[in-house]
Amino acid sequence: MSLSKLVATQAAARPDAPALLAPGFDPISWSALHGHVHSWAAGLRAAGASASTPVATLVPNGLRSALSFLGVTAVAPCVPLASHLPIDELRLALTSAGARYLVCEGEDEALARQVADELRIARLDATSIANAGAPDPGSCAAPDADDLALLLHTSGTTAHPKLVPLTHANLAHTARRIAASLALTPEDRCINVMPLFHVHGLVGALLASVSAGASVVCLQGFDAEGFVDGVERFHPSWYTAAPTIHQAVLALAPRLRQRVPAHRFRFVRSASAALSPTTLRALELQLDSPVIEAYGLTEVSSSVTSNPLPPGVRKPGSAGPSMGAELAILDERGAPVRTGEVGEIAVRGSGVMRGYGGDPALNEAAFVDGWFRTGDLGRLDADGYLFVAGRLKEIVNRGGEKVSPREVDEALLEHPDVAQVAAFGVPHPTLGEDLCAAVVRRPGAQPGAAALRGFLLERLAAHKVPSRILFVDALPRGRSGKVQRIDLHRQLAALLDAASAAPATALERELAQTWQSVLDTRTLPGAQDNFFALGGDSLMAMQVVAAVNRVHGIELEAPALFHHPTLAELARVVDEQLLRKAARDARLQREIDALSDEEVERLLAQAGDEVIPPMPADPGR
Repeated sequence: MSLSKLVATQAAARPDAPALLAPGFDPISWSALHGHVHSWAAGLRAAGASASTPVATLVPNGLRSALSFLGVTAVAPCVPLASHLPIDELRLALTSAGARYLVCEGEDEALARQVADELRIARLDATSIANAGAPDPGSCAAPDADDLALLLHTSGTTAHPKLVPLTHANLAHTARRIAASLALTPEDRCINVMPLFHVHGLVGALLASVSAGASVVCLQGFDAEGFVDGVERFHPSWYTAAPTIHQAVLALAPRLRQRVPAHRFRFVRSASAALSPTTLRALELQLDSPVIEAYGLTEVSSSVTSNPLPPGVRKPGSAGPSMGAELAILDERGAPVRTGEVGEIAVRGSGVMRGYGGDPALNEAAFVDGWFRTGDLGRLDADGYLFVAGRLKEIVNRGGEKVSPREVDEALLEHPDVAQVAAFGVPHPTLGEDLCAAVVRRPGAQPGAAALRGFLLERLAAHKVPSRILFVDALPRGRSGKVQRIDLHRQLAALLDAASAAPATALERELAQTWQSVLDTRTLPGAQDNFFALGGDSLMAMQVVAAVNRVHGIELEAPALFHHPTLAELARVVDEQLLRKAARDARLQREIDALSDEEVERLLAQAGDEVIPPMPADPGR
């Protein structure tokens, strides 16, 4: 079934019921939406568009982007683009998708005009196209189910986007599966905060609702006040979002309860990235609603698994069982692994794309015996529930030890002072890669890096603890709201490469010389330099600790540098040990001073040769 037929079906069944709503606009009924789709189809056909001519849209997010998407797909493949794209990104997106037309509206028109003229793409005005159609909605033939409906560039965890072509059948199938898994009915209403130029918002919110005859509130994006206003005005029964937005909703939950005390979501859906169990529990508690976590990606038309609604079993940390697609966990050779073992998640089914656009070599690697290899790691339990372990390309190989950044994220999010976190790899001179983490602290909280590493060392193996923790106001994200881990070391380069102050104390200078000797470097380390970032490893760390203990007569423990990897932190710990040693020595001296001469002689006599061995004879006498 085509997407325009989905709309036509709902228009016939409930013509006067609301389909799309938005702040500042009159509600659009299913009948009006059907007429709108027909008008777009007539206008685009008059301009020469067809199933073989991709049409890009550059319109404001929200209601306008929902209308343009449904209108364009009634005739041609749609290439929805984010507003305010840099000119190079806009040029690349249009070229790689083979766009023949560019529909624009709003603040981007001047840029659209410049790029369209440069690429010789026909530029169309959204308002003119929408108003160009004939009045008879039945006069336009719907696309075939196998026709392309959507051309999207992958958005999230890789640095180089790939072109994903999806058919009407792909999208309609997945939309119906999502609607069935969430038990959507015409009485449901989604308040959509996700961008409608990515698959989460387009399929998980808009098309799933269309397939069920449910209504959608189209916000222009997420902002706290707009979300609370939307809940108060439109009374939505659910919303779907990426974890970043769920964390923001957590922060405004008290305001939501104050403004709309009687409102309850029937459920909340989470997709696009892994939701930490800590955030999930807090969200359910604050909103008094079940949180349903799903798993999917652009190449499979959005989602392939979902946890069930209550009273079904929702497993913490799991993205649930399949919604109908075939799932497999494969090893490096493409063979299935045993139940419970981690491998690469592979998918086969009606929602899966035919192949990436314009890249045969990429498709050869991505498809094996009909299975699409997602690039994600995971495992299936005995009940068929999927547990996602992270992206293959994100795994950090730290001197031969493989670390999943997601595991580090989840452990750090258990700390009460951590609001958001993203662990990531950075190039390392001897380990190959080292592990770092960017942390957003909760308002008013000031946990130090050493405290967070200590927290992690109680929960994770030492090689999984980041050697550097950077504190940031916000995590760098792409346009879809995802963190691109493999690019974080470049995005945070200024923090990683920040100049370190010279050693400030005699002890810091002494430790710096020890580090310099062990690391065999020409440059004296600075006070904030990290031992492991400078090239240190566990064996070198033990050498440093042994040298410090030997010089100062203290008993610094072997993992000290893992807990305190900067020069200043280690100096502080050594100084504390020296103060304790001095206090013990002073206490012992006071006890000795309090003894009488007779007691001292008696104690020495009892100790005998064990305390004062006899002096050897001087061979020169």
